[in-house]
Amino acid sequence: MKKKHRKTAYTTVFIVGVCSMVWQITIYRNTIIDVSILFGIIIVAAIVSFLVDFKNYSKTYKYRGVGLYLYAAAHYLCGFGFIACSIFTLSNYYFADKTAIKETYEIVERTSLLGSKYHRDEMQPAFKIKYKEKLKQLVFPHKYYENMALYKSVELEVRKGFFGFDILVDKKLTY
Repeated sequence: MKKKHRKTAYTTVFIVGVCSMVWQITIYRNTIIDVSILFGIIIVAAIVSFLVDFKNYSKTYKYRGVGLYLYAAAHYLCGFGFIACSIFTLSNYYFADKTAIKETYEIVERTSLLGSKYHRDEMQPAFKIKYKEKLKQLVFPHKYYENMALYKSVELEVRKGFFGFDILVDKKLTY
C-alpha cells in the first residue's frame, strides 16, 4: 500500500473509531456491563494493533522519537481500540435474546446531569440502583426531574445480551 493510501486508511480508522465510540456510549447506558471490561477491550485491541502495525505507521508519518510513540498509541487507542469495543458492545446489544424479564429495583442514590447539547438548562435526573450487586446509573428525560425525590424504585425490562451482559429494554420510575 502506498504512503498516501495508508494515511487515508489511518485517518478513516481514527474517525470511524471516534464516531463509533460516541454511538457506543448511548448503547452502554442501556447495558449492564462493567466499564473495566470495556477499557480492557480497548487496551488489548490497541496493544495488538500497535504490535502488528507500528512499522507501517512509522513509515507513513514523519514523527520521530517519543512523539511517534505517543501519536501511534493515541491513534491505535482511538481507532482500533474504540472500534473493537464498539463491535463488542453493539454485538451484545443487537444480538440479544428476544425474551425479556421484568424486575423492580430500589433507588439507592439520586443525582442529575446536564441536558443534551441544545437543552443545557434542562437537568436530567439520574438514579443509581443496585443491580446484581453492582451499582448502575440510569438516566431519565428532563420531565422526571421535578419529581425525582418522590420516586422510590425503578421497574426494568431486561434481556440477556449476546455475550451474557444484560440489556435494558425498558425502564419506568415508580413511587
